[in-house]
Amino acid sequence: MLFPGNRSYNDYSSFIKRNFDQRVQKISLNTGFTCPNRDGTKGIGGCTYCNNNTFSPDYCKPAKSITQQMEEGISFFSKKYKTQKYFAYFQSYTNTYSDIDLLRRMYLEAVDYPGVIGLVIGTRPDCINEEIVDILSEISKKVFVSLEFGVESTLNRTLSLINRCHTFEETAAAYELASNKGLHLGAHMILNLPGESREDILNHAKELSKLPINTLKIHQLQIVKHTVMAIQFKETPEMFNLLNLEEYVELISNFVGLLRPDIIIDRFISESPKHLLIAPDWGGIKNFEIVDKIEKKLLEKNSWQGKYYSPVN
Repeated sequence: MLFPGNRSYNDYSSFIKRNFDQRVQKISLNTGFTCPNRDGTKGIGGCTYCNNNTFSPDYCKPAKSITQQMEEGISFFSKKYKTQKYFAYFQSYTNTYSDIDLLRRMYLEAVDYPGVIGLVIGTRPDCINEEIVDILSEISKKVFVSLEFGVESTLNRTLSLINRCHTFEETAAAYELASNKGLHLGAHMILNLPGESREDILNHAKELSKLPINTLKIHQLQIVKHTVMAIQFKETPEMFNLLNLEEYVELISNFVGLLRPDIIIDRFISESPKHLLIAPDWGGIKNFEIVDKIEKKLLEKNSWQGKYYSPVN
C-alpha cells in the first residue's frame, strides 16, 4: 500500500503540499517561558533528557520580541528558499504556561507577521485549559493552528522516571479537551526511554492510535550534555539500552505497522548537535538517509503504516 507521495507511510511533507500548495517553513520562537517541572510548581530540574539548546536556533532568544525573532528567522530561511510561507513555531519549553493575556498577545503578534499562514504551539498536556483552547480555536478561523503535546511515553512509570510530573491519563484528557475545536493536534514521542521493552514501545503505537491526534513526531532517545540523563548515563549506564541504527530502523518499521493509518508522521528521528551529543553515535548519518533506510525496510517487509492496526486495540 502506498500513501500520497508514493511512500509506505502518511508523511508530513505530502500533507503540507496537499493543504498549502507551496513550501512552508517553521520559524522557531522562544518565549522565555519555563515548565512546571522546572519552576517548582510540580517539580524541579525539568525532564531528565531535556537540553533546549539541542533544537533552538541562534536567533531564538527570549530577550528579542516575537516580531524580531520572526524577522531574523525569515531572513535566514529566505536566503535558501525564495518562495515560501511560514508557520510561527513556539517550540522551546512550555508555550501555554503563562498569563492568558500574554499568551494571546504573543500568538497574535506571530500570526500577524507578513507571510505567516499558521501557528504551531508546543506544550505539555498538563498546561492546557479551556480558555487557552478557546483562544487557539478562534485563531484557527483565520490561519492553520497546530497544538502539539509532549506525550513522550504512554507508561506512567516511565513518565515518573523521566520527571515529566504528569500522567498519561492527563495526556488523554488534554487531547479530549482540545479535540473538535478546529485545531490540528500533534504528539511528540521519544522511543527507547529507560526501562521500556520492545513490547512496551510497540504498545505505544496502539495507545497513541486511540488518541484524536493528527500528527506524530518520533525520535530516538539521545543522551545529551548538561542533562540529568547525562549524569545517569555516566553513573548508572545499566539504566539504558541504546539502539544502534539498524536496530532503530527495525523498531520503527514495526512501530509504523501498528500505527493508525491516518496519523501524519512528521518525523522519525532527531539529530542533536555533535558537540552536545553523548550517545548513541550513529556516525553522522543524515536524517534523510535514515528515513530512506526506514522506507526501504518497510518495502523489504512488504509493510506500511497501519498494516497491523486494529481499532479493537
